[in-house]
Amino acid sequence: MAQTKRIMISVPNKLLQEVDQVVQEGNGNRSQFIREAVQMYILHRKRATIREQLKYGYQNMADINLLLAEEDSDDDQLLDHYERLLAEAE
Repeated sequence: MAQTKRIMISVPNKLLQEVDQVVQEGNGNRSQFIREAVQMYILHRKRATIREQLKYGYQNMADINLLLAEEDSDDDQLLDHYERLLAEAE
């Protein structure tokens, strides 16, 4: 197991009771529960950030994608501009 550090946190009594109930039902312990909850929260935040970046990218590229779909795709200047925008997004 990776190195661990002990931390102290304060939680309201009601929340601690709920944690203890879930832990008891799952035959685990508080530390394990908190670790898993923190990992799930971090993963959720990362996914939300990626979703927002994708949403921004799709919205940002929507106009040029529509133009490419409507225009003759042999427009080299338009394609070059599109490729530059894609490269900047990486």
